[in-house]
Amino acid sequence: QVQLVESGGGLVQSGGSLTLSCAASGLAFDSYSMSWHRQAPGKEREWVATIRPSGGVTNYAEFVKGRFTISRDNAKNTVYLRMNSLKPEDTAVYYCKRPADNIWGQGIQVTVSS
Repeated sequence: QVQLVESGGGLVQSGGSLTLSCAASGLAFDSYSMSWHRQAPGKEREWVATIRPSGGVTNYAEFVKGRFTISRDNAKNTVYLRMNSLKPEDTAVYYCKRPADNIWGQGIQVTVSS
């Protein structure tokens, strides 16, 4: 059974950076696209970024383009989200997901102070 575990969240000041990691257990990690999503208090969960299995193709929501970078290391079964120039409105619980079979991680809190 595939499990996804996020790490790397925390509290950061506006303008700062954080890198989230999502470690996947189970087989065939390198055969699947992976994505990051987030949910701010009182708001719907929203998609942030997706990376294809080889890592060569990435897509981003408009509100993170130029600030966030999704990447993966298939040898480590891990997907990353590098977040730069963080804003208070980036405060949310961040989730990784394997879209093909709707598997989600437990989520990790990111808080950006002004």
